[in-house]
Amino acid sequence: MTVLPVAIIGAGPVGLAAAAHLAERREPFVLLEAGPAVGHAIRQWAHVRVFSPWRYNIDKAALRLLKAAGWSHPDPDGLPTGGEIVSLYLEPLASLPSLKRHIRLDARVTAVGRRDFDKVKTTGRDGQPFALRVSPAKGEEYELLARAVIDTSGTWFSPNPLGSGGYPVPGERAARDAVAYGIPDVLGTQREHYAGKTTVVVGSGHSAINAVLDLAALAEESPQTRVLWAVRRADTSTLFGGESADQLAARGELGTDAREAVASGRVELLTAFRARRLERHSDGRLRLHGLLGERETELHVDRLIVATGLRPDFSFLQEVRLGLDPWLETTPTLAPMIDPNLHSCGTVRPHGAAELAHPEKNFYIAGMKSYGRAPTFLLATGYEQVRSIVASLVGDHAAAKRVELDLPQTGVCTVTPRKATTVASGAGCCGPAKQPVVVATAEEGCCGGPAPAGSDACCVADAQAKAESKAGCGCS
Repeated sequence: MTVLPVAIIGAGPVGLAAAAHLAERREPFVLLEAGPAVGHAIRQWAHVRVFSPWRYNIDKAALRLLKAAGWSHPDPDGLPTGGEIVSLYLEPLASLPSLKRHIRLDARVTAVGRRDFDKVKTTGRDGQPFALRVSPAKGEEYELLARAVIDTSGTWFSPNPLGSGGYPVPGERAARDAVAYGIPDVLGTQREHYAGKTTVVVGSGHSAINAVLDLAALAEESPQTRVLWAVRRADTSTLFGGESADQLAARGELGTDAREAVASGRVELLTAFRARRLERHSDGRLRLHGLLGERETELHVDRLIVATGLRPDFSFLQEVRLGLDPWLETTPTLAPMIDPNLHSCGTVRPHGAAELAHPEKNFYIAGMKSYGRAPTFLLATGYEQVRSIVASLVGDHAAAKRVELDLPQTGVCTVTPRKATTVASGAGCCGPAKQPVVVATAEEGCCGGPAPAGSDACCVADAQAKAESKAGCGCS
């Protein structure tokens, strides 16, 4: 076990950051990427300019390795596109000798488990190496043994469907050639599919806003282009985010630009929309049946963009003992910090190996996939996760527990009021509690007001928050 490598699944920013931390500590590792190049998922949205500047998008260990090789740091305040993140950061990082020889491309992981142990068998389990089944693009399937596994495979290729109940609506699969998921390149490579056409974008997050704004820009150049924006929520008070109050200016500007596009009439906003069925007209156009509030409606459109979020793929982890929150599909410890049913703070207190641990020893999910179905993930969060995980794997428990992350506030922080509730040990308001505590009064909500006395449930600075009668959880 001591000579086996740590297996990293996914060569995106977080997977490569994990590799950088392992390389710095001179730990053997192998990085498996299903795509033909590093950053395969990001390449799918290479045209999108992110709202977090470069200083939040580069891992610290990766930066140290790159600088030692003579790499020039992009403008820390510049806003890169997905393509620039790949070309200016990920490709140079993956080309470093300390990483390159450990990266296997076109190597899809189809199964993970313990060698000769199915999920049921317990005695001696922790002493068995992990066995990863790898299917290369060329050649025969093989087995790779590892002492630990860090799954950073992300969620980009597992988009949520159109149906508000979590399933595709009838007709959705049959119309796939006219339906795009995520943020299609409507101003570039896919322009001909949208120019002069009527498109409905379904979704209310930043991906949906990006798609809406791109379509609105296209409409200025191609006046016959019509843009509909359908959101499931009836209350739009937080639809546009924190705007000027957001500490990431570009993220705030997205919301402001979207609000202006709606107010000017360039974008038609449909609220409380729930899709029910998708049909094809005889002329190839789409008929989207749904509800606007309680009123039945039909939308006749040419194209449909579904930007309703993403979800993790656990299909290759069936023999791994996962500990998952029943609705967010993240770890039970992390779930209360990021549950959008409770709060929309957009920032999460720093967390690492302890919060991301599963019942399967030395198995971790990091990066976007670690958030399960919850939104608002930032790359800097993933970098902190893998820094802590690697420290834990090499036995540096002090570093694993240390906090090395400061995230910008979104300018939005709403909480869902609750009645006073007694929570059992280990399930506090916004993190683990040492003892049963009373959380969330109807007036305070989950993160409103000081943490309960005798509890460290809300944030790392909990004691200070109590003393100053301030809110915990990063909700200012």
